[in-house]
Amino acid sequence: MKKEWKIFLTAVMYFTRIRVPASIGHSPEYLQQAPRYFPLIGWIVGAICSLVFLLFSAYISTDMGILASMIAGLLTTGAFHEDGFADTCDGFGGGWTKEKILLIMKDSRIGVFGAIGLLAILSSKFLLLKELASFTSHPIHREAVHRYFILALFAGHSLSRLMPVLVVQWSVNVTDPEHSKSKPLTNSKMSPAGLLAPIFFCASPFCIFILAFFSDDPSCSVYHL
Repeated sequence: MKKEWKIFLTAVMYFTRIRVPASIGHSPEYLQQAPRYFPLIGWIVGAICSLVFLLFSAYISTDMGILASMIAGLLTTGAFHEDGFADTCDGFGGGWTKEKILLIMKDSRIGVFGAIGLLAILSSKFLLLKELASFTSHPIHREAVHRYFILALFAGHSLSRLMPVLVVQWSVNVTDPEHSKSKPLTNSKMSPAGLLAPIFFCASPFCIFILAFFSDDPSCSVYHL
């Protein structure tokens, strides 16, 4: 259990800015096994975003709740995912060959394609979350749909962190893995049994969402909104 706890904290350290004990180093052994806990990190990020959303939406407005939850997510992860997305936009937007694309993506500076990409994806995220949260405007269903909204945050954050696990499993590096910062991750392949843990952590929020939906009184179903 102690080893598993260290592996979990390694995943926390890799995917978030949450402080972990100083004894948790950057062990390649633990980092290789950390992907099984990646979707579980989504639970943590989803919980933080949900709490911030509930707080700001209760005392200010739903729009401020969504914006504050997005900012909380960015601060929790250190904009780790957004930085990668911006690099991807710059690489494919400004590069014409594989070599040029990879060179641009490794540049720490952000270009116009990266800036446009971030503006587009953050705006889209806000508007889509607002569309989901807009169902709370109906007083009868406010509590129920708030619950669905929170579960959707958990499910989305978990699913997004299962994707890199699957990519590592069934893809190969486009560059020499020896020069990759994430070599311990990209070089490790999980067994079919080992994939059960991340799939479980990802599927659980979806199952809870479905159970919560069908356990409600049909007269209060979101189908009637």
